[in-house]
Amino acid sequence: MRRIPWPGGTLAGVVACAALALSACGAHDRVRAGAIAAGLEGRGPITFVTAIDHSGYLRKQLDTWNEDHPDERVHVVELNGGPAEQRRRLVEDAKAKSGVYAVLDLDVVWTAEFAANGWLARLPEDRLDLSGTLPAAVATGRYQGGLYAVPSSSDAGMLSYRKDLLDKAGIAAPPRTYAEMWDDCDRVRRLPEGRNVDCYLTGVDRSEDLTVSLTEAVGGAGGALLAPDGEPALDTPAARRGLEFLSRARADGRMPKDAAALDAADARRRFESGRLLFLRQWTADQDVPASEDDGASRVAGGHAVAPLPGPEGPGAAALGGRDLAVSAFAEHKLTALDFVRFLTGQAAQRAGLMATSRPPALTELYDDPELVRRFPYLPALRTAITTARPRPAGPGYPKVSAAIQDAAYGAVTGRVPVGRALSDLQNDLRH
Repeated sequence: MRRIPWPGGTLAGVVACAALALSACGAHDRVRAGAIAAGLEGRGPITFVTAIDHSGYLRKQLDTWNEDHPDERVHVVELNGGPAEQRRRLVEDAKAKSGVYAVLDLDVVWTAEFAANGWLARLPEDRLDLSGTLPAAVATGRYQGGLYAVPSSSDAGMLSYRKDLLDKAGIAAPPRTYAEMWDDCDRVRRLPEGRNVDCYLTGVDRSEDLTVSLTEAVGGAGGALLAPDGEPALDTPAARRGLEFLSRARADGRMPKDAAALDAADARRRFESGRLLFLRQWTADQDVPASEDDGASRVAGGHAVAPLPGPEGPGAAALGGRDLAVSAFAEHKLTALDFVRFLTGQAAQRAGLMATSRPPALTELYDDPELVRRFPYLPALRTAITTARPRPAGPGYPKVSAAIQDAAYGAVTGRVPVGRALSDLQNDLRH
């Protein structure tokens, strides 16, 4: 069988760094001096590349920056398509070493890959104040001891649920275990309003969502995709329990019949249309429409968010979020660094949460009374992020994730026995 390089050492290093809090001075001149010492020079107009923002949040931030920096204006390029297509275009530009994109908005699992390939500038971490940033989020921007990105948001998997239907069924609290979740579904389905409502959905289509779902299912069973020594740990009892949970949930009808064909937008559409009781989601997706043409959600005001359930208690969430990085090929790296500091600052992260539900990476915002009133799940989300399971990010992550998806998809769809899928995957991922 073909062997796929496993980024174990990289993730082990990331996890080991997760407890670091970086101290720094905030004076602009010292930041500039540190940046120059790190090889970051040049001021002038730059381009920021990111996903499409429908909320208007980004435009307001750019207007503020450009008004204050007329000689260092930021132009934005918004990439359409899903995450895979966005990553493809970023990689294409990086390989060309064009420097067109000065600041990159990266999924946290892309940062190590881009840093390992020399596509990102190393940042002067002793000149960036990250002491108030969630350590787990800071760790996503590090690679082999260096800082290559600053988190603009963090996230963890949570359970969106129909609180209105649970209330009507006399259920006082969201489920903490899988058994409680199945029981809640059975009780809701006895209601006239619940007859055509599917029980539960997490991403099991052949995409990154399936890697996330397996990370969480295995973590909830007490395991991890990586052993402490950084080697793959997929042929284990915990991994078997995790994949069996996903496979059985689909086979037993707990998930929709077409679950393996539903992407994240499809899943949101099912939930928003009132046809799903429980949905595993990133909290950043709470206010994201499934499409630009979607009308008002049928469950608006009737849903809530809770921690993921697990086999015997609260489950394990996967770590998500976004990192901002400076291209190694950008001409105006000092401006790019300042823009990263601006867009990861308290004001910008707060505005991002208010406008888009995108969770912040700054700890203070999780304690803000106004924000907690508007987003009651923030305290639980902070706990979930703190204890979240990182995916095996590293230089070879795209191939590793694709291999995980292929194996897990075969098991979830019933084409390959769970045990064989995991043992084959373990062999494929070993050096």
